[in-house]
Amino acid sequence: MAISVFDLFKIGIGPSSSHTVGPMRAAASFVATLRDEGVLARVGRVQVRLYGSLSATGVGHASDRACLLGLMGEWPDQIDPHSIEPRIQQLHDSGLLLLGGEHAIPFNGAQDLLLLDESLPYHPNAMTLEASGEAGLLLQQTYYSVGGGFIVEAAQVGGAGSAAEQVVLPYEFSSAQELLALCKQHGLRVSQLMMANELAWREEAEVRSGLLHLWAVMRECVDNGLRNEGILPGGLKVKRRAAKLHRSLQELGKPNVIGSTLSAMEWVNLFALAVNEENAAGGRMVTAPTNGAAGIIPAVLHYFVKFNPEACDNDVVDFLLAAASVGILCKKNASISGAEVGCQGEVGSACAMAAAGLADVLGATPMQLENAAEIALEHNLGLTCDPVGGLVQVPCIERNAIAAVKAINAVQMALRGDGEHFISLDRVIRTMRDTGADMHENYKETSRGGLAVSFVEC
Repeated sequence: MAISVFDLFKIGIGPSSSHTVGPMRAAASFVATLRDEGVLARVGRVQVRLYGSLSATGVGHASDRACLLGLMGEWPDQIDPHSIEPRIQQLHDSGLLLLGGEHAIPFNGAQDLLLLDESLPYHPNAMTLEASGEAGLLLQQTYYSVGGGFIVEAAQVGGAGSAAEQVVLPYEFSSAQELLALCKQHGLRVSQLMMANELAWREEAEVRSGLLHLWAVMRECVDNGLRNEGILPGGLKVKRRAAKLHRSLQELGKPNVIGSTLSAMEWVNLFALAVNEENAAGGRMVTAPTNGAAGIIPAVLHYFVKFNPEACDNDVVDFLLAAASVGILCKKNASISGAEVGCQGEVGSACAMAAAGLADVLGATPMQLENAAEIALEHNLGLTCDPVGGLVQVPCIERNAIAAVKAINAVQMALRGDGEHFISLDRVIRTMRDTGADMHENYKETSRGGLAVSFVEC
């Protein structure tokens, strides 16, 4: 299966790639199929059924709203986040859903959007959509949201995959061992090998412009997070901290201000908090590789750019390409879905990806890069996904900040060595997979265990 850097990094909205971005894409794809088959105008009713983790934490992750917006024909990379609230309110007030943005049908949330206490066999994040008309059923599709905004139709399970996934890459790899061997054989850095593979899909200029556009969206997300203040939605009354912290760090740079010495790590924390507060508020962001872990890679990349006066666009491109190499390995050999393997699959994978990206732009050898990613992922093993209230807020926001610092530390340790180390990245990824399989479902994005149930509202 060929995976592009643009599969791992997608523009979307918060708060979750698997629970918000994936369901919106699935619903929008369903509507597109209705239109392609020429039956959209004949639809009189649509019913959405959410299963497993999508049901358990669907409301907290805005899965219900995402499905409705997708049915309206919206896609997560194109929708204006500011338009969401008034459109949902209009739907509730009128009782009419504008299917595909053009065909009004009655919609009753209690009857037409069901949160079911059951799971489908392929993946915990499952949803079924049905459209019917006067003559009966017009279309039924089951989708799985498998993490990072990726969706899989039930008919594709166990199949050959899409045409894009069947692209033949010049340097195909399915393990870190194979990646290192290819780099050594052809004298390539990891980012160079990844660029060569991306050329199987698009021209180099398009790759570079696409990655720089992703970086621009990441920067905008941070800027929004540094500017916006107040209480995050959802009922936990979590206060935004990034704007206040930003002012505090700026004050430290002024004369005659007493305070602690400016620390690069504080800026890393700030960047991660800014992104994940925007995510929790449903803002525009980049899945990296998921929304729940979306602050780690931007925070580390911001750190590199801010504290390296020689940083340039080429470094940004190389960083994201190298980071994607590890994301590909995690997705192929384990999972990036919190509902499948716990938060080790989201924050752990993102931490390892950030370490790989930073190592590459700091001049690491491929072996040192693999070591940095291994250190980063190894020390996230067993991390559970236990969001309080089903919201991507506690402990998710702080968890991104901690993991961003951890990624930088992993690179520092790896660069002090020659790349030789005891446990391989491949073994750690397999361990993540096996740990996720052993993990009780209460600790995998269901909000039925861990911190999610230890919280007591006073």
